[in-house]
Amino acid sequence: VRLVESGGDLVELGGSLKLSCASSPNLFHIYTYYTIAWYRQAPGKQRELVASLTNAGLSNYADSVKGRFTISSDIADNMTYLQMNSLKSEDTAEYFCNARLPLGGHPVDYWGQGTQVTVSP
Repeated sequence: VRLVESGGDLVELGGSLKLSCASSPNLFHIYTYYTIAWYRQAPGKQRELVASLTNAGLSNYADSVKGRFTISSDIADNMTYLQMNSLKSEDTAEYFCNARLPLGGHPVDYWGQGTQVTVSP
């Protein structure tokens, strides 16, 4: 499975941005069970989970983004999104799309190449 992110940009403090992630092939049509997620990694820091969404529709958010970010998916269009509002300087990072899929009875992680989000003061 190949994941491709887009939508990263330079945005002003307090602004909004929407990230997109497309999978190839369409994982929503192939897998019954999956978790899709967005992670981010700032310079000098470890990669951290931002938000995740399961096939059952259960979402989970990092405390730092609750109430500001929303993860969603469009199965028909084969897209996963991360809507980011009220952006803060600490949101500046490389954002990665992730899919955790059951392969051979074990969960396997797939990653995109990342898209840069920079929040300017």
